[in-house]
Amino acid sequence: MKLLVAVVLVAGLVSIAAWGGEAVARDEYMGICLFEKLSGQDHKFCRGDLEVFYPELGDVGCTYIPKCNQYRKRISKEWSSPKIKYPQADKNKKYVLIMVDPDAPNRANPKFRFWRHWVVTDIKGRDLRAGNLKGHVLTDYGRPTPPSRSGYHRYQFQLYEQPAHEAISLNPGEEASLGSWPMERFIEQFRLGSPVASTQFLTQHHSD
Repeated sequence: MKLLVAVVLVAGLVSIAAWGGEAVARDEYMGICLFEKLSGQDHKFCRGDLEVFYPELGDVGCTYIPKCNQYRKRISKEWSSPKIKYPQADKNKKYVLIMVDPDAPNRANPKFRFWRHWVVTDIKGRDLRAGNLKGHVLTDYGRPTPPSRSGYHRYQFQLYEQPAHEAISLNPGEEASLGSWPMERFIEQFRLGSPVASTQFLTQHHSD
């Protein structure tokens, strides 16, 4: 996986980003911007080279979203769904993408886990390889919006191979609420098995 690396820049550099490349930025207060990789168990969640691209930031997989340039505010209030790319996708298969927050309302007491942010089925492998996500949307993309003073939240992306001829849907109860989603039951019900790839980024409320 092409990860954002820790980058420290002097003030005055212009923010740039390249598809699949490193992102650099200027901190408006400190004169520097640090892209920090996840570590420990958070890092271990990232497997299989699943790539998640936001404007200016590039691939945010396995990183903390930095506060500089109002990135945390912009990811919560401005930017639409990220581009998803999985270069290892089988062109002849279909996939299911799930994005959840397991830390609602906070990581210490996640009583509303999993908060469902995005579910897309029937994604063709050739589209995933090209970073052109198309499919049947079960849950529209919801921007990461961690509550104030709730600490860092993990925003997790999991990609599954979709069993052939399997019609996947949410039941009325699931459609009625995004929080406390029984994701494991959903995965078991539709025989999705283990994810072929997964990644996550961490962010917190932009004012914290």
